[in-house]
Amino acid sequence: MNCRKSYKGAALIISMIFVLIFSALAVSMAAMSGTNVQIAENLRKANRARACAESGLDILRFWLNQFSMPSTSAASAKFSNLVTFLQNDLTPNILFDYDGSSLTTTSPVTLDSTAAQTFSAKINADDPLDAEILQVDVTGTSGTITRTIRVKYDFGPRVNPLFDYGVATKGPLQLTGNVDLEGASVDASVYIEAEGEETALELIGKCTIAGDVSIVDPYADVQLSPSSSIGGETGQDAIDNHVSFGEAPVEFPVPNPGYFEQYVLNTFDPNNVLTEYENVRIPAGTDHSFSAGVTLKGIVFIETPNVLIFTGHVDITGIIVGEGDMNDNSGTNLISFLGTVSSHPVTDLPDESQFIDLKNETGTFLMAPGFSVSFGGNFNTLNGVIAANGIEFFGNAGGTVGGSVINYSNEPMTLTGNTDLFFERSGTVELPAGFDTEIILKYLPEYYCEVTPGL
Repeated sequence: MNCRKSYKGAALIISMIFVLIFSALAVSMAAMSGTNVQIAENLRKANRARACAESGLDILRFWLNQFSMPSTSAASAKFSNLVTFLQNDLTPNILFDYDGSSLTTTSPVTLDSTAAQTFSAKINADDPLDAEILQVDVTGTSGTITRTIRVKYDFGPRVNPLFDYGVATKGPLQLTGNVDLEGASVDASVYIEAEGEETALELIGKCTIAGDVSIVDPYADVQLSPSSSIGGETGQDAIDNHVSFGEAPVEFPVPNPGYFEQYVLNTFDPNNVLTEYENVRIPAGTDHSFSAGVTLKGIVFIETPNVLIFTGHVDITGIIVGEGDMNDNSGTNLISFLGTVSSHPVTDLPDESQFIDLKNETGTFLMAPGFSVSFGGNFNTLNGVIAANGIEFFGNAGGTVGGSVINYSNEPMTLTGNTDLFFERSGTVELPAGFDTEIILKYLPEYYCEVTPGL
């Protein structure tokens, strides 16, 4: 006989269990959703805070990129000059307080008042009395969330782009005969202003320019003989592919010959001509011709007016300096090398007291504003920039030039005969000694990072 048991209410109990389970799941899901919403909101605020820091950084970079000061400024004045610049030029947009070691924004700078989005900044120098590196911390705020970005800047010279050219001339450039301007394509490039001149560049005979040519005057002409080439091509292809017209003018680097006067110790006496000179001054009006070989060490400081001619071999370990005016194109002053020239960098000077500081003045071979300069003999290497008002290479002059040749004169710069110049600037300094420039702040992107505020 079968006996069936009755479980009255079991379905209700099971249903209640499931209701409880699903209710618990619903509560958990709701709690998780709320947490996720809060996390998402926090992330949104964090991203906004970081975006505020990025915006603040962009604003500061805009202002810091406008900072400059003369290269002659004392090292101890770098940071104080920056303090003055920021406190004066940013007012009333951004106010900075200075406590003697760091600059801090007086109050947060508002980016969006409705969303409570702001940024603040702090600028520190590694050493306020001899600043080289700046550390910039920018903190962005969105509500109660903050994010801080740190970058660094370096005080350094503003490099003139003309030092990237093999030849840079205000006047036209004329190559006649069998003249070669060789070297890497960049090293042997040419910059010509020649504004208002009918012909900016002439290559007559069998002449070669290995690099490209940039001409400022958009209407200037280029005369190219059939045997001559630019950038490895001849004829119209050379002009079409390697000559650009209407280039933006570049300010020529300003020479400061007086800077080298600090090294002068001796004075040339035309009544007692020697075969070797060290850190010598050539007085105005000397007008001397060195017929025999001569050795020059350190600075040769030439006053104006003067005409100096080297007809024999000259061995130079140092820098030739003419104290003239870069706007003087009269041709009254002249430095002429008719014989061979042996040139050595200042780093080869002896370790003697009169040369110790001079050995750091690298990158310049001849700085003679207001002087015409001519080379008629061979040379192995001219170790540095050549800058003058009127430059001529003729005869069999040729060799390696370890820097740019810069002509300040509006008169043509000429190379004639069998002149071969090979430009080799690898390893040369960015700013050759004796040229005035500005000190600017250079952004160092490799130091970009996010940091914890207060660290």
